[in-house]
Amino acid sequence: MSAASTQVKPSQTRGGLNPTLDGNIYTIGIKLVVLMLLNAFLLILSYTFFYDGNVGLGIVFLLITILIDAVIFVPALSAIRWMAPGLALIIFLVLYPIVYTVSTAFTNYGDGHLFTKDQAIRLIDDRQYVPDDAITYNWEAYQNESGDYGLWLTRETDDGLEAVFARVGQEIEIVDNPPEEVPADYDGFVQLDRAGRTQALTALSNTVFGEGEDTAQILNRREVARPLAQRYVYDDSADTFTDQSVGTVYVADNETGAFVAQNNANDQLTPGYRVNIGLDNFTRLINDRGLSGPLVDIFVWTVLFALLSVFTTFAAGLFMAMVMNDPGVPFRKILRSLLIIPYAIPGVIGILVWRGMLNQNLGIITNAIADSFINTRIPWFTDPVWAKIAIILVNLWLGYPYMMLICSGALSAIPSDIYEAAAVDGATPTQRFWRITLPLLLVTVGPLLVASFAFNFNNYLMIELLTRGDPPIAGSPVPAGYTDILISYTYGLAFGSDRGADYGYASAITIIIFGIVAGITLLQYRFTKAWEETGENV
Repeated sequence: MSAASTQVKPSQTRGGLNPTLDGNIYTIGIKLVVLMLLNAFLLILSYTFFYDGNVGLGIVFLLITILIDAVIFVPALSAIRWMAPGLALIIFLVLYPIVYTVSTAFTNYGDGHLFTKDQAIRLIDDRQYVPDDAITYNWEAYQNESGDYGLWLTRETDDGLEAVFARVGQEIEIVDNPPEEVPADYDGFVQLDRAGRTQALTALSNTVFGEGEDTAQILNRREVARPLAQRYVYDDSADTFTDQSVGTVYVADNETGAFVAQNNANDQLTPGYRVNIGLDNFTRLINDRGLSGPLVDIFVWTVLFALLSVFTTFAAGLFMAMVMNDPGVPFRKILRSLLIIPYAIPGVIGILVWRGMLNQNLGIITNAIADSFINTRIPWFTDPVWAKIAIILVNLWLGYPYMMLICSGALSAIPSDIYEAAAVDGATPTQRFWRITLPLLLVTVGPLLVASFAFNFNNYLMIELLTRGDPPIAGSPVPAGYTDILISYTYGLAFGSDRGADYGYASAITIIIFGIVAGITLLQYRFTKAWEETGENV
């Protein structure tokens, strides 16, 4: 065999970045530059998250960087090269939220405990106070073209008028031979008028002027104190803070995530910090009757809401599909198109329209029922029972078109020979429906019914837009309503609670919701398997 015949052609080899194999060297160079820039960007993000104490996101972006490099440089992984962006998104948008939610459920993460311990120490350490021997000045506000603020500070002394000018991050400047009148401008700063001073008062009050140990801060509309002193001093060896103003010592309690006064457990520094509390959120859910009471009612209603939604939409959809499949119905195509309209209208718009129509005072439906049937107006949103009926009614209107579409397709797939044979055997229409139509239909639509149950179990949009969970449950220690489902109740705990956000407790409930939905779904799939066996025997 000749030497030429033993050479391997470039097209016959597989490799990642060899220019003699993959083509033009300039193209390879551009790819390498793009890859290096992407790696640099992802690594900077990872470092930033690690530095800020967000270890989870730092690890995520580090894994994404390794994944991208691996599929490019490892020949064995070249087959999934085009899947790399999707895998990266799965890691970032699916796996990380799951891991983060589970980990949060075992912490005290929430209002008052939003930071890591190091972050909380830095925030407390930065606080200053006005010592008893501090000097007070009258002040006037100034601002330069860059938007930076400055203060003209004056006070009367035995030696006459003393004036200084204070900037942010710079030493306070002593003004020699100050004028009796406050100057209109000073060193590039222009005095603010009364309106500008009023608008800037909040920003000025939260700003520390000066640098180092010589700092000044506004006390009120007329006075400024100088110098300020550090209020809380941290002792790393003892893990304590000492309040310089009163001498109180605060000891770190790593079980609750707070610095607690030695002689008063109710006296704690804010903010606290995140700590692992084990199963406390779960035991709190079980042992606190004030919390578990509303939760039990909400859980029962959630399951009932999901089941009734599936049953009513499926029953209405199947009925309309069977009617529309009858060749004797006139204008079938037009009617079928009209029946699909609720499915074509965005759900947000449909729910808000229904909310208006069910308004107790001005709603069209409420007025029509009051004028035609009864002499009183139905309290759709103030009575617990009627509010739940309203939710089922609106969800039926939104959901039956989808069920009608899938049932129409499933019905058309059933062979007509089966019905003809049943009719010859003397089966009535009712028997044909229960013995033939429904079993064969459930074989096709069974998994979709399971998916519909899971969707309605977490149908937050319906609850939030129609009733907002109202009417409220009297005596509940946390915001909860009779029409709340688990997901809206959890959202209220995490983001909408008047008592503040409680992310750890909400995450614990989220895990429970996941377990419930997973268990019910598995149980329902066992029923769908039974439906398949029934369908095979038809």
